[in-house]
Amino acid sequence: MRVAVVGLGIQGRKRRAIAKGDVTATIDPEVPEAEYRRIEDVPLDRYDAALVCTPDRPKTVLLTYLLGHGKHVLVEKPLISNDEAELQELARLSRERGAVCYTAYNHRFEPHLASVKALVDAGRIGQIYQARFFYGNGTARDVRNSPWRDKGLGVIPDLASHLLDLMLFYFGPTAGDPVLWAHERFENRSCDYFLAGFPGARPMIRFEGTLLSWRNSFFMDLIGESGSIHVTSLCKWGPTSLIVRDRKLPSGRPHENTHTLEQPDPTWALEYAYFSQLCAERRGTNIENDIWINRALSAIARQAAEDVVA
Repeated sequence: MRVAVVGLGIQGRKRRAIAKGDVTATIDPEVPEAEYRRIEDVPLDRYDAALVCTPDRPKTVLLTYLLGHGKHVLVEKPLISNDEAELQELARLSRERGAVCYTAYNHRFEPHLASVKALVDAGRIGQIYQARFFYGNGTARDVRNSPWRDKGLGVIPDLASHLLDLMLFYFGPTAGDPVLWAHERFENRSCDYFLAGFPGARPMIRFEGTLLSWRNSFFMDLIGESGSIHVTSLCKWGPTSLIVRDRKLPSGRPHENTHTLEQPDPTWALEYAYFSQLCAERRGTNIENDIWINRALSAIARQAAEDVVA
């Protein structure tokens, strides 16, 4: 598969390194090493698919062009729009042109998070009552120094989109809108902390993110009728642990099984292999996920509207 990399920022360079010899063109209006400044300048017979690693604003225009010409697309998360009809149009183009449109959420390929999916699907801890997700990194100053990142909702679309996607992965679409309990600007013009959730859902869900976690951190807790499942950290920050506890009745210290991994991050290569397989099989789009995530983020934006930085 011949691949064009659109955008040579941090994510684009990672994607280029994983795609290796598949890359036949690079596009970026600002980076001198890129071969082209605009996707329209790349001959259509030079590539079969594109890895779109740009800021959010130009994504729908780029994807409309690429899908309209029958090119498969992997686009960095989040794929969001102020007009849901734009996303519906991308889904239509994908179907009509037989082109894959895949929004990348690489944490689905994290070994322990994939194991949690299997445990949830198998009913390992029975009915799940509560789910809690936390994602924190220490990039507040990087965001503040960026010419385009420190605006709008800031950390919310960046990190909440990952957590919302994991909710979809484990539980499917949650009914109703999320509640935004807190959003703060401790160092940045845009939000650098948020706390939100679905308090009326089953499972009841809470998700939290920040740019002010000086040691990068991820954890997830699922509490069920017959036990609990916990994940601490990710492979890229290692070590990462998966803990499964069996509830002791009527109460007491549960039996606990812990599996710890310390290895390089495998998710980028696994996701690229998955995307390549989708393209080989011409297997559609995951835009329905994006539409649900877009609605959830829009609901959060409405609640934060009085404080959003333009």
